[in-house]
Amino acid sequence: MVIKYLDKFPKGRNARTLWVLKPMWVTLKKMFKTTFHRPVTIMYPYEKEWLPDNYRGRPGLIYERCVGCGVCMRMCPTKCIEIVDSDDNGKKVQRPQVNLGRCMMCGYCAEYCPVNAMIVTPDYELAAFTREELIYGPRKLAWPNPTPGMEVHLEEHLLSDPERGPVAYHITDRPELNAGKCIGCTKCVKVCPTDAVEMQTVGENDKGKPIKVPKFDVSRCICCENCVIECPKGAITIKEVL
Repeated sequence: MVIKYLDKFPKGRNARTLWVLKPMWVTLKKMFKTTFHRPVTIMYPYEKEWLPDNYRGRPGLIYERCVGCGVCMRMCPTKCIEIVDSDDNGKKVQRPQVNLGRCMMCGYCAEYCPVNAMIVTPDYELAAFTREELIYGPRKLAWPNPTPGMEVHLEEHLLSDPERGPVAYHITDRPELNAGKCIGCTKCVKVCPTDAVEMQTVGENDKGKPIKVPKFDVSRCICCENCVIECPKGAITIKEVL
């Protein structure tokens, strides 16, 4: 590799002198250009570069949209998101909290959020004196006046219906029940963030007690998989379109 570049080096004395002047000439041209034209730098922090809405800065949260499903927490590659308790007008709700000291600004939380509550923001000035200051709770994570450009939509084309166009995965994938494994524990009902699961009676057992199994309202389901994770018998699975 070294020999390859040495072959290009001039052999004569005068040629070597001109070889040295070449980078100096490039530097001088840049100096004269910036002297008589507008500077290429800005007076930061008094001046700041314009950033588009979809700039991938720190994660943000639209508090009113969030249902606390936990998809963002499970999809985070650095495990910097956890679901914590938050107060919503006196009501205890579950909302995400982000440790920006570990966040890699990948935008997966916004991409996989089924209700588009997680967004990417143009905020990149995140310096802090302590690590505790880098932990953004649900209220601190919220971004004022979010725009549609901050949302990241995860969409896919269906091979069976190409004319339909791209659709979100949580609209196509659906939970499916294996009634033979279900024990009617109602855990799926308790963990559903959108109340899309309810128990229905399908018969009676040998003791005359009603047999209840979950019924899924696909119009409200966001395919967060909480029912799949919490099911103690593995009776619920997600039926994927692709």
